[in-house]
Amino acid sequence: MFEFMTPALAYVAAAFALPFIPNGRWRQFLMILTPFAGAAMFWDLPYGTYGNFNLMGMHIGLMRVDALSYIFGLGFSLAALMVVIYAWHIRDTIQQVATLLYAGSAIGAVFAADLVTLFIFWEGTAIASVFLIWARRTEGAYAAGMRYLIVQVGSGVILLAGIILLYRDTGSVAFRAMELGDAATWAILLAFGIKCAFPLLHNWLHDAYPAATVTGTVILSAFTTKLAVYALARGFPGTEILIYVGVAMALFPIAYALVENELRRVLTYALNSQLGFMVVGIGIGTPLAINGAIAHALSSIFYQALLFMSIGAVLFRIGSSRASDLGGLARQMPWTALFCIVGGLSIAALPATTGFVSKSLVLSAAGYGGLYLVWLALIAANAAAVLHSSIRVPLSAFFGPDRGLRAKEAPSHMLIAMTLAAAVTVGIGLYPDPLYALLPNDVAYEPYTLSHLVTQFQLVLFAALAFALLVKAGFWSARSRTILLDTDWLYRRLFASSLGLVSVYGGGLWRWTVVVGQRRLDHFLSGVYRAHGPQGVLARTWPTGSMVLWIAILLGTTLVLTYV
Repeated sequence: MFEFMTPALAYVAAAFALPFIPNGRWRQFLMILTPFAGAAMFWDLPYGTYGNFNLMGMHIGLMRVDALSYIFGLGFSLAALMVVIYAWHIRDTIQQVATLLYAGSAIGAVFAADLVTLFIFWEGTAIASVFLIWARRTEGAYAAGMRYLIVQVGSGVILLAGIILLYRDTGSVAFRAMELGDAATWAILLAFGIKCAFPLLHNWLHDAYPAATVTGTVILSAFTTKLAVYALARGFPGTEILIYVGVAMALFPIAYALVENELRRVLTYALNSQLGFMVVGIGIGTPLAINGAIAHALSSIFYQALLFMSIGAVLFRIGSSRASDLGGLARQMPWTALFCIVGGLSIAALPATTGFVSKSLVLSAAGYGGLYLVWLALIAANAAAVLHSSIRVPLSAFFGPDRGLRAKEAPSHMLIAMTLAAAVTVGIGLYPDPLYALLPNDVAYEPYTLSHLVTQFQLVLFAALAFALLVKAGFWSARSRTILLDTDWLYRRLFASSLGLVSVYGGGLWRWTVVVGQRRLDHFLSGVYRAHGPQGVLARTWPTGSMVLWIAILLGTTLVLTYV
């Protein structure tokens, strides 16, 4: 019965059936029912491994149900329902099929009990998701999609190399906690790090997500990086290097998020920074820290999606998501503005939001572990989140100077999806016990203590004051159209230019080598012709006496050399 058990089957089956259903409500209902069908496949299952079989001596387990996979499975299922509702208006078969396969691959990956199954779904997310970028059907989207696909498939190739090396060394492909120390584990960590947008490996995130369709960016924000967080939590809990990687992730996107003009790109930098909190928690590795990383990954799915959905609705109505083009839309789109504010408050970890009850776990774990510099760095990153996401994004889109824009409120299905995300964000924020009960480690924690509340309110007020001072100083007006250079400049411009110089000078060197070699060859052939040609010295007729004389000389020389 459970030979091929995995929730991904529900999504794959729906994706194959969908093109044969006429475009309309029945097709949309199929997409909405799919997340429920997928969740039903693991909802009541006892913890254990299902779909076990041997493949060329490797033990394969298609579905492992435990606390870690269960909570991510629920989160991804709810996210799939949310994005399907948000994309209700889409009638593009390619986008619909890609959405189902992408969500199904992500859910299949979190339930994978072995690295081979993980690899298959890992690549499935990469291949399916790129069509959400190409679906925008612009030249820029095609180029961004190609770069995204190269990076994502490259991550899979590195993962496959690590799996092969691990199987050679251990004879097992089980997906379990690993310790760094050999090429196999480093390769697997690198593959996870690429998908998690580690520093210097992050550019695909800010390049591809804003290039996707209105709905595609929302869908992309929910799965890829959170799958990588799950993989790190499963494979490398307590790996110390992840603490410092996570701190760098939390801090370095801040400057970009503060000056970027395109608001969807601002939110990708904010997403990258929030991933840093999760990676720090995984690196600390204590039960409280692991709980915090997982809880924050789940809460980030919804408040980050809420921000992307609100700005996506603006893009859908106005045709632009650049801060310099927007402003004063709160009157035309009041509900969208409200949902954007809710998402911004959650990313700032304001009390009564899910960001507060999840981020507090990571901050507390850093403090309890004596990592005070790490704690300060995360506090600074959280203060910056207030600036760039909680204040700047809503202000730029909805409450800035009125530019005379006229727009309708977001479509009803988008508002329903945003309502669902906001309900999760506020509901868990007010009553976090159901979320805490699902976390893998049994740790008692109370987020609503006086010290937490006072600290967070002080942080938000300080950040709001800093924002007011920056606005008064003309910080954003002077930088609204700034062109930002990220580390992708190294390979998109510097490396490309270097290849051009190598091509020019290398071509010249090759041509010089060919000319010189041709001259040398012509000179050699001329010498051979002079010696062996019809008039050459070796072609002449030699008298018999001369030959006898030369033989006598050679024999005499031989005798002298022999007896000397």
